Amino acid sequence: MTDYEALTAQTEALISGVPHRIANLANVSALIFDTLEDLNWAGFYLLEGETLVLGPFQGKPACIEIPVSRGVCGAAVREDRSQLVPDVHAFAGHIACDSASRSELVVPLHQNGAVIGVLDLDSPSLARFTEADREGMERLARVLEQNL
Repeated sequence: MTDYEALTAQTEALISGVPHRIANLANVSALIFDTLEDLNWAGFYLLEGETLVLGPFQGKPACIEIPVSRGVCGAAVREDRSQLVPDVHAFAGHIACDSASRSELVVPLHQNGAVIGVLDLDSPSLARFTEADREGMERLARVLEQNL
């Protein structure tokens, strides 16, 4: 089980006071990928108009653009809430950037009250993510938002 209190503290120590958004997102994606077990992708998509554009990540090459109208990441933006999907193949409109991905957790990121992107985690295992993972990643996202 992931120690989200420690992970959030590490995130804050890593990015606090660093004024470089892309560098912070790159380091956080590396930290998450290195800390959480059973991931095949961890990274960010940043919102540009009605499109999420690939940001810093760890894992295999990914979709470069995701319309807000599609996929798990798009649903997180549209609904402005985290998406915990135990089986991506059962999610209507899922976009298969990596056919090995079986479950997904997506957390929206905010600035000035508006969604600016998402934190996206993929796993090759069904039902990899739990409510504890969702809550932990939402706390990490709040720390990240304060430093973007």
